Amino acid sequence: MSPTQIVVLVIVIVVLVALGIFAWNAMRRRALRERFGPEYDRVVEEQDSRSSAERELRERERRHAELTLTPLSAESRDRYAQAWEELQVLFVDDPARAVGSADELVTRLVAERGYPTEDYDDQLAHLSVEHARTLGNYREAHEIHLANERGEASTEQLRQAVVHYRSLVAELLGDEPVPTHSTDGPVTDDAR
Repeated sequence: MSPTQIVVLVIVIVVLVALGIFAWNAMRRRALRERFGPEYDRVVEEQDSRSSAERELRERERRHAELTLTPLSAESRDRYAQAWEELQVLFVDDPARAVGSADELVTRLVAERGYPTEDYDDQLAHLSVEHARTLGNYREAHEIHLANERGEASTEQLRQAVVHYRSLVAELLGDEPVPTHSTDGPVTDDAR
């Protein structure tokens, strides 16, 4: 081979390797976007760079893989679905207490599934791996719950919090076991 051919071959190999790396990164980015949905965009906005955000999301996946998540037994699933129905009825008479109960119910539910609940941010990070589509609802509901504890939430905000909590409860229980329409009427918006 002539020196020119060797140089051309090296350049072609370098270009092919660069294209391969670019394609690999694009594929990983697309996989993260698909898995995390709106959470991907939120983390990118919070971080200094897209690459640090993607590292954070991959770290969440790694930590999530270390969890021992367990499906709910049929009895537990029914118990949570029944508790949710009772909570929706409670909303009619005491919206503020219903929102507090919804927050507690979600915390018990995620704990029983095997997610950590000691630290709210850690809980969100773990939930984001499998439940990113409803995580924004959960964040908003929890913020309303905190505003409610300070006496700063309107009845409409409380209603919206219950609707948001319902979307995560339904996703954690699976197969839409939580009725989306109450016979009492206050929290009948479709959460999806």
